[in-house]
Amino acid sequence: MADSSHFLHSPTKPFRAEPNLKADEILKQMEHISFQGRNLAKAYRTWKRILNEDVLIFLGVAGALSAGGLRLLIAQIIANRWIDCVVSTGANLYHDLHETRGRHHYIGDASADDSLLQKAHVDRVYDTYANEDEFIDNDNWIANYVTTLEARPYTSREFLFKLGKHLWDETGNEGILTSAYRANVPIFCPAIADSSIGMGLSQGRHLKPDVGYIDVIGDVIESTNLVIRRRRTASIVLGGGTPKNFINQASVQAEFYCPEINGHQYALQIVTDVPHYGGASGSSLSEAQSWGKLSSNADRVTVQADATLALPLLVSGLVSTNSQRKSEAIPCFDLSSPIMSIEGIPFPKGRYEEHR
Repeated sequence: MADSSHFLHSPTKPFRAEPNLKADEILKQMEHISFQGRNLAKAYRTWKRILNEDVLIFLGVAGALSAGGLRLLIAQIIANRWIDCVVSTGANLYHDLHETRGRHHYIGDASADDSLLQKAHVDRVYDTYANEDEFIDNDNWIANYVTTLEARPYTSREFLFKLGKHLWDETGNEGILTSAYRANVPIFCPAIADSSIGMGLSQGRHLKPDVGYIDVIGDVIESTNLVIRRRRTASIVLGGGTPKNFINQASVQAEFYCPEINGHQYALQIVTDVPHYGGASGSSLSEAQSWGKLSSNADRVTVQADATLALPLLVSGLVSTNSQRKSEAIPCFDLSSPIMSIEGIPFPKGRYEEHR
């Protein structure tokens, strides 16, 4: 009979609710329970470890997180520099822009009669409503801004930095775009056409045919140069989607030009998708290792949960412990020009940085 002591050495501890528990204390208790609760506690511990390392931290944002009420949490993550670079779907940035401009999302009903909502010009995101007429106004606002820009291609990173500045100058309100502008944190949106921001850009080009050109291949080159320049990296992904793969492919592309890069050192993902259907959103982090997206000894954790449940607790834990990074670990970006710079040194124009 095999010796069971090798397996049976760390007892679980039932969770005990107590008055005045801080979020980090709740998460610490959850390390000793099971299933996704334990994974969430591990994710918190991993994020804290990432903040103590000299790594470039990517944040992927997918799913309806801004419409779902998490946009100011994401803005807080950016403002506190718990990450260095955001890769987002266009929808999250658009719904953030919507509220930054003083509009709202509304508590709705997932079982509502959608034909009646359509007649009332009300859009539904599961159990959340928004005013379609206000969305149309947003599209026109974006289109009008686009017509004021110099007629040339922009990476999504450069365009979103300028859009964040314009939004801040006009509203002075906190949000993802405005916080990224103020903190000099780059935002990439590789699928920007697949969103109402893309629709606003197209309407801008309708008004003025030589504007509204977004260079997403330039985004691929810039994001890869980030990894070549700062070779130790971490990936924190909320919801999978295009941002997850865009972050991972930056590491793979960087290795093509700099062979000593061997994938992210840390990877944390909060996803609702599952791996057995073969989609990238639900793919496991061990699968990512087979592609060279993660290093062979990467510290990794997956939480299979809705981000609207997990992220508030994780961020509250970071806030309750006043989590901070060493200043020397935080890259200083210049995002105001077509060519991104780090610590005052620009990337090459339109090409990959030479291996050094």
